[in-house]
Amino acid sequence: MLETSARLLRLLSLLQAHREWSGGDLAERLGVSPRTVRRDVDRLRELGYPVHSSSGTAGGYQLGAGAELPPLLLDDEEAVAVAVGLRASAHGGIEGIQESSAHALAKLEQVLPNRLRRRVSALTEYTVPMLREHTGPAVEGGLLAELAHACRDHEQLRFAYRTHDGTSTRRRVEPHRLVTTHHRWYLVGWDLERADWRTYRADRIALTPPHGPRFTPRTPPAEDLAAWVSEGVSTRAYPARATVLLHAPMERAAERISLSTGTLEPADGERCLLRLGGHSKEQLVAYVLMLGFDFEVREPEDLRAAAAALRDRLARTLSAP
Repeated sequence: MLETSARLLRLLSLLQAHREWSGGDLAERLGVSPRTVRRDVDRLRELGYPVHSSSGTAGGYQLGAGAELPPLLLDDEEAVAVAVGLRASAHGGIEGIQESSAHALAKLEQVLPNRLRRRVSALTEYTVPMLREHTGPAVEGGLLAELAHACRDHEQLRFAYRTHDGTSTRRRVEPHRLVTTHHRWYLVGWDLERADWRTYRADRIALTPPHGPRFTPRTPPAEDLAAWVSEGVSTRAYPARATVLLHAPMERAAERISLSTGTLEPADGERCLLRLGGHSKEQLVAYVLMLGFDFEVREPEDLRAAAAALRDRLARTLSAP
């Protein structure tokens, strides 16, 4: 009986590890006959695991999705990764899942072997989260799920959207994808009233169901949506824009420039282009100066005048008694 139970667990682990197995491969892995494999598969089905089978030369066994969540088998590294992810989500910026993440983590730690529990405990005990780093408002998990479902099912969305100045507007959008950074969630979609692709911060969206009708997906505005959103929130959203050539490799510049601040493009091995936006040209010059790299103005030309004005102001300050 113990041997049969251990074999069932091994069979379940194999089915969870790969998309599809042939009966012969499973029999070879388990060291049993194909008939025993068929019998063990029937036992798994009796326990509630939806194991699908197909006949023929290309047939095999596949673990599908059922009506209820069956127990999962995790190896050591997977268990530690899940525990770390749950602990991170318990302190994350998605509202409504912190408590559920803490409960799931408690259940997982209760059954972890001592060696794995010590690894997770050490990581927890000797890690200090920078909670203040998350400065943006939390986003409800239910809202993100609803947005993702609308993207998947190609359903139009209607929602009230609060702009950066607090103005509320009504939007009708064909949602395409969700894009996330460490601090923000963004919805990319085709705005039907404005006939253009737009980016919406998820924490400013208030959905007004019902959703629909369905639509035929459009060609997205860019292949790299993350870069497109980054350019939008860091450059296109501001009245003043600039492109400067930084005398620093792109890897070094990326350590100081976040995706929401500007976009980087390699120029050569030692320099890179920075595109950014701001409320004024003076603000842009001050920000680039604070990066600590030498730079050249590429556009606009009058950014040089703003830099010269700032230089003269600094000179007067330094020459004053």
